[in-house]
Amino acid sequence: MSTGVFIISAPSGSGKTTLVERLLREVPQLLFSISYTTRPPRKNEQNGRDYFFVSREEFEKMIAEQGLLEWAEVFGNYYGTARRFLEQARQTGQDLLLDIDIQGARQVKEKLPEAVTIFILPPSRQVLEQRLRARSQDTEAAIARRLENARREIHGYVSYDYVLINEDLDQSARCLRSIVLSERARRNGAAAGTAAGEAEKARPIAEACRRERLVRQIQPILESFGG
Repeated sequence: MSTGVFIISAPSGSGKTTLVERLLREVPQLLFSISYTTRPPRKNEQNGRDYFFVSREEFEKMIAEQGLLEWAEVFGNYYGTARRFLEQARQTGQDLLLDIDIQGARQVKEKLPEAVTIFILPPSRQVLEQRLRARSQDTEAAIARRLENARREIHGYVSYDYVLINEDLDQSARCLRSIVLSERARRNGAAAGTAAGEAEKARPIAEACRRERLVRQIQPILESFGG
């Protein structure tokens, strides 16, 4: 099996983490890339599980040695994806799953044009705000900043192959799973038996999530953010 790369991006609070966790449980042969960062760990975050927490010196050494597929500096801290995850996926015959922002996705697509990109949208600004408040993790100022960031980020969907409007978690999870299975079958060819049957069922679900097919559904979401 040749190695595919799947990039998932979303504004904070859109449900991306939950969807990624479900995808990893439900679809075999996926290697998840854990990002590196120079920011300090938050409460309950663990090194090697949530992020690899490193010093600025260590991160800048990775940049200098071209050890990163993508990286950026956000609010004074570095974030990036180590190239070693791609090498590991190729060696083990897995597909690589990246959870990165729009800027990082752009960098990876420049290096790997065949990468499949998926953008997750909230159903509206109001729903996103409700979800952010329900997490009880952020101050009012932080919530306001996340909403403003989301207002800017959602327009980035236009450069992605697929879009998920995460209104119903089970439906979004089914769509995400179908995208991976359909793209995997397209790239490698579906084997006989169960794999072929799964790919056949996944294809129409995945095609319904193509960005160009969702323009009418996306427009009200953009308008709810004032854009």
